[in-house]
Amino acid sequence: MLVPVLLLLSAAFPLTSAAQLPNQDNLHRATNGQPFPWDRMRLPKTISPLHYDLTIHPNLTSLDFTGVVRIQLDVHEDTSTIILHAKNMQVSNVVLLAPEGVKPLQVYEYPRFHQLALLSESVLTKGRKYEVQLEFAANLSDSFHGFYKSSYRTSSGEVRVLASTQFEATFARGAFPCFDEPAFKANFTIRIIREPRHIAISNMPKIKTVELPGGLLEDHFDTTLKMSTYLVAYIVSDFLSVSKTSQHGVKISIYAVPEKIDQTAFALEAAVKLLDFYDDYFDIPYPLPKQDLAAIPDFQSGAMENWGLTTYRETGLLFDPEKSSASDKLGITKVIAHELAHQWFGNLVTMEWWNDLWLNEGFAKFMEFISLDITYPELHVDDFFLGKCFEAMEVDSLSSSHPVSTPVENPTQIQEMFDDVSYDKGACILNMLRDFLTPEAFEIGIIRYLKRYSYQNTVNSHLWESLSNICSSDDLDEGRMEHREFCSKRNLPPAASKWYSGDELDVKAIMDTWTLQEGFPLVTVEIRGREVKLSQERYLKTDDPSLTEGFLWQIPLTYMTSTSTTIHRFLLKTKSDVLYLPKEVDWVKFNVDMSGYYMVHYAGEGWNSIIKVLQHNHTALSSNDRASLIHNVFQLVSVGKVRLDTAMELSLYLSKETEIMPVTQGLGELVPLYKLMEKRDMAVLENQMKDYIVNLFRGLIDRQEWSDSGSVSERVLRSYLVLFACFRNYAPCVTKATQLFKEWKDSDGKMSPPVDVTMAVFMIGARTPEGWDFLFEKYRSSMQMSLRSRLKSAMAISPMQDKLKWMMEQSLHGEVMKTQDLPDVVVTISKNPRGYKLGWDFLRANWHTLIKKFDLGSHSISYMVTGVTNQYSTREMLDEVRSFFSSLTEETGSEMRCIQQSYETIEDNIRWMDTNIPLLQAWLDKRNRSVVREDL
Repeated sequence: MLVPVLLLLSAAFPLTSAAQLPNQDNLHRATNGQPFPWDRMRLPKTISPLHYDLTIHPNLTSLDFTGVVRIQLDVHEDTSTIILHAKNMQVSNVVLLAPEGVKPLQVYEYPRFHQLALLSESVLTKGRKYEVQLEFAANLSDSFHGFYKSSYRTSSGEVRVLASTQFEATFARGAFPCFDEPAFKANFTIRIIREPRHIAISNMPKIKTVELPGGLLEDHFDTTLKMSTYLVAYIVSDFLSVSKTSQHGVKISIYAVPEKIDQTAFALEAAVKLLDFYDDYFDIPYPLPKQDLAAIPDFQSGAMENWGLTTYRETGLLFDPEKSSASDKLGITKVIAHELAHQWFGNLVTMEWWNDLWLNEGFAKFMEFISLDITYPELHVDDFFLGKCFEAMEVDSLSSSHPVSTPVENPTQIQEMFDDVSYDKGACILNMLRDFLTPEAFEIGIIRYLKRYSYQNTVNSHLWESLSNICSSDDLDEGRMEHREFCSKRNLPPAASKWYSGDELDVKAIMDTWTLQEGFPLVTVEIRGREVKLSQERYLKTDDPSLTEGFLWQIPLTYMTSTSTTIHRFLLKTKSDVLYLPKEVDWVKFNVDMSGYYMVHYAGEGWNSIIKVLQHNHTALSSNDRASLIHNVFQLVSVGKVRLDTAMELSLYLSKETEIMPVTQGLGELVPLYKLMEKRDMAVLENQMKDYIVNLFRGLIDRQEWSDSGSVSERVLRSYLVLFACFRNYAPCVTKATQLFKEWKDSDGKMSPPVDVTMAVFMIGARTPEGWDFLFEKYRSSMQMSLRSRLKSAMAISPMQDKLKWMMEQSLHGEVMKTQDLPDVVVTISKNPRGYKLGWDFLRANWHTLIKKFDLGSHSISYMVTGVTNQYSTREMLDEVRSFFSSLTEETGSEMRCIQQSYETIEDNIRWMDTNIPLLQAWLDKRNRSVVREDL
């Protein structure tokens, strides 16, 4: 490395907008020992960039790059100091290009905050424009961010190198000196110097190529729109591309390594269809002439929304109709929908600071489902939305959760914002708001938001203002015909007439309760005759009741009853309230289709009436309602509101269930119970529990065809059930999978089993050394990304510990198995009953390497920390986990939120086991006795 790796810190400094000089008692020293003239992590607002002229020359042989950047500046206050970002680079020949001529600038470096101070002898005057020019050099990063090195192996074994960028959130500063905060939007004119054997692509189309001395070429790209630094992108590679023009005249291209270009057809068709959809839905034309989608061989996250050049993992973009599964198709379509939604939410309109990251990510996650529901109805994307809300609640039920909009300062804290709360909770509260306002009113509001703030930065309140008073005269004048018709039918704002009349809705007051406080409400419902008593409290997995105090939400309640399928609505704004039903009913279901982000507890006889309806006529409730009841009842066991035997009684109805959401949720609540036991010496109860679950779903498992027929939801469910059955050694499944594995192996991989069952077939094969070695050989030689992904997962659930250790070591090494896949490999091995200690030992032994490679606070690190530890349930393991993490320093991650989450989860598991194991044993014994009696 050219410069020591960055020191990350958590000490937050107060924000100021003035270029205030530091307190002389607390001087920050630059690398030259002089006082550094700025003491805050956020940049001063005295100067902002208008335009960057950036030339980059990467050398893919020596794996470094040089460059020069000229930045046009707008001065807002008199100053002689320019503060900007640069990280891990050598900066030289820094000059001010002023109207009076070229003047050298003094350069001070403060690596702790990644800041450069450029000191001018003369004052830069408010209201005037200046330019600074900096030359710089650095190594291509060997992590997954900044301007980094990637490589791939051809089918003949040759390793080829490329260079790609990942600048979100704070990594543009590692590629060129810049004002690396989202509010400092500017235009970028980019030039890239390369060898003739490579191509270069960037955010904008190439306008010309110039020949340079020494046989090099310089590509000139058109100037970008005004945008944030984290959206700048460029790639130098030997990729090939395929292209198509959308109905709106945008050229869409997919780039991939040459041998995988034949796997791009599906992504190209999806990108064209989705970009056209968003163009119409948002009523704002996509503002660039092209949209490239590039599959990068080494990529840490799922994908990145760089404006005009979105980047993806190869598994997120490449699809082979012969070898990819239904869930591959669903996943690829969702990730493309997500990144293209960002071209409006995030790129055109950008959050002002990372505390409101959810305005980007919650919206993009939400739009995946809105867009695919319309453009790809056959994917039945609605069947999968609820899962996102359940995942968000898992994190949000811990006291270490955070508000959707939460203050952040340093790069680690910013990275930690890329979590289930910003993405999934963000999407779920938007879905709740859409249901609350009506889809039509919601659409008018978000179009108003995008039009009003195009090319600008926003905060939470801008969105709420845009969603208030939907049918104002402005919108009637500017809106599309269907919007005008929608508004003309209503005298009141639509939401007011829908929820309660005569009271103007305050969208901000409602939504602030969902975005500015962490957690979510548990609504307790008690029915006495026609009277329905309601109360709310924070749902929190803790034994400290004081942590639930002081929380109040405005909750858009929905409910239906045994006598009416009409959805009734009520806004609960207080701690408790009472509703009156027109007549007495057998049951009430609140949170219809779980469109609201809250849980419901049915007090008194409430759960018993729900259990009765599920056992006798479960289709009286929608599949989402059934899934939410399964989720809620088991989660309420964790906080002592419901006894475990009540939840187990409810689960009995699952023997009649056929829909994907309730089945997967049933497995999602029941399987973790025996996973906790696998980490203890409880073989008898563990096996009883496993047998109960297999028997519960046996009818549905037996009905599964070993084929690729059916809808996407049916196919995804088939994959899930067959894999579960084989993993649990259900004899008919093991026999069939063993036979198919033998046929596949005997044909040297040429005979392919049905795609939907390959995971189960491979998993059975991975149980023997010969089978595992054959899987690995196919993994190493395959160019088909989704097949490789399934082979890798199957190898990681093998019972052979030496193979599991070897896999983790190889993934860390990165030559045969990609390091980008290491988090998945480690977590899968940690879920493996034969591998859970191996995963924990590996994480500890390689901690410092991992945080350097994946970055502190990143989703990859938190995924490994929580994924490796979240099935421990003993004091001994809690002590071991605490002992390791408490030995870290702030610089090596001791302050990360995921560590607190892991402690809380293990403590919750311990409480659960202490309270519920005797109950579970008694219930299963009683159940077994009654089954035996029925068989006699």
